Amino acid sequence: MYLSRSAEWSALVSHFQDSVNQSMAELFVSDTERAERFSLSLKGVHLDYSKNRITPRTMELLMDLVRRSDIEKKRQAMFEGERINFTEARAVLHTALRRPQDYSMTIDGEDVPAEVSSVLEQMRLFCDQVLSGQWRGYTGERMTDVVNIGIGGSDLGPYMVTEALKSFAHGKLRVHFVSNVDGSHLAETLKGIAPETTLFVVASKTFTTQETLANAMSARAWFLAGAGNQAHVARHFVAVSTNREKVEEFGIDASNMFRFWDWVGGRYSLWSAIGLSIALYLGFDRFSELLAGAHAMDEHFLNAPLEQNMPVILALLGIWYNNFFGAHSQAFIPYDQYLHRFPAFLQQLDMESNGKRVDRNGVETDYATGPVIWGEPGTNAQHAFFQLLHQGPAIIPVDFIIPLKTRNPAGEQHDMLVANCFAQSEALMRGKSEAEARLELEAAGYSGDDLQKLLPHKVFPGNRPTNTIVLDELDPFTLGSLIALYEQKVFVQGVVWNINSFDQWGVELGKQLAKAILPEFGSVTPADSHDASTNALINRYRKFRKSQKPQKIDQLSIF
Repeated sequence: MYLSRSAEWSALVSHFQDSVNQSMAELFVSDTERAERFSLSLKGVHLDYSKNRITPRTMELLMDLVRRSDIEKKRQAMFEGERINFTEARAVLHTALRRPQDYSMTIDGEDVPAEVSSVLEQMRLFCDQVLSGQWRGYTGERMTDVVNIGIGGSDLGPYMVTEALKSFAHGKLRVHFVSNVDGSHLAETLKGIAPETTLFVVASKTFTTQETLANAMSARAWFLAGAGNQAHVARHFVAVSTNREKVEEFGIDASNMFRFWDWVGGRYSLWSAIGLSIALYLGFDRFSELLAGAHAMDEHFLNAPLEQNMPVILALLGIWYNNFFGAHSQAFIPYDQYLHRFPAFLQQLDMESNGKRVDRNGVETDYATGPVIWGEPGTNAQHAFFQLLHQGPAIIPVDFIIPLKTRNPAGEQHDMLVANCFAQSEALMRGKSEAEARLELEAAGYSGDDLQKLLPHKVFPGNRPTNTIVLDELDPFTLGSLIALYEQKVFVQGVVWNINSFDQWGVELGKQLAKAILPEFGSVTPADSHDASTNALINRYRKFRKSQKPQKIDQLSIF
């Protein structure tokens, strides 16, 4: 039966109508065990979801909904390598990348644990060579900088992790990330490094991704402007790819190509050889701890009862607000500067996975699927968009993330940070009533018309839902668990919504059209094959290009 016509869905609609005006503050008063009832802990990760507009009955009905989707069977199918990405006929096995190699699995004739183990060992040996100084550049100097050239999952994941774990870096290498095809991104990166001590990691599964290859060719030109001999490319460029022919054509020795597989989706690929820049920056042992943390969350997701399962609970809470409250946006606020790229990482993970308008049967859904994901670190966010969260017209659920231990103690700053995090979730839940606001204004000396004019602006509706995820500390293990928590949450939501969370056809159309437009910039006849707006924009750009004086081709030009 279609999801929105199911008995489980109807029961939730009725429950929503009966409970929509329930006050969370009152629920806390009436249930002294509420915080404990709606909390879970797992190996350094604690989830408090008690500040949600839920009761035990809400969770029972949401559990009925997820069981309707046959979640246990579909979860097992993913872990066992079935081709659950049916539009691309691919397995979805990023979980195998962080799984101890004491199991058997074959995909397309390949021994999965043996393949994964082989690449991990290749990564370990390469990291040891670079960090020990055995691997040196064309002048005999040690490497000092690593530049990761990729886009999407080949950039967002590794970049986020290296920023999050910066305090665990060994200090022998600096790491840089280039993703934007805007030449300014590469140019600014190359200003502070030297060709003779720089290692480039070109991350592209097919080695044909337009933006990545454009940046890689420009980096190669910059390198050769200093190194001169093309043979030196092999000591300064390595590839993470599946296309040996294109890698060798670029000038990279095939022995320095780190492979991965079709069953590794881009946004799930930081656990694979795409994480080479992570391993180089932190050391392979730290990278292994990251994998171990993710595996611990995988085991929890696979084995914990649904009622005590962190990814399942987060997924169902998201569905509750998205589909029944009409809250089609969710904010993620890490109270840790090291996690400043985490919201951007979650944007791709969630919106590229579940931003789908048709279900697995090709039928357009009449219910919302993936929400808009956004956020910034606290406390800066408090002074930017928290006004909207507290007093805006829409309900926007928030996930707060905070480590109890800071890597950089300084005065009372961490105490202030934690206090702000806890206070914001309390404030969003409690709000401020008109009576409370009136008393405050009277205490401040307001009365009469002045008080009445100001009063509406001082009221906070409250009853706004939040989750608080508390880490003992932000280290490789807990970060791995945190990432896997959200990966599996997204999977569960896709299962309930009956969509394929593992393809991304929506990424392709714009790229296809860009390939058609690019050669038109060199045409001598006006563009006329597009709509009037696009034709006018193309012709305007061509006119501008023609008006410019010829520029000398420098080392950043694309060959």
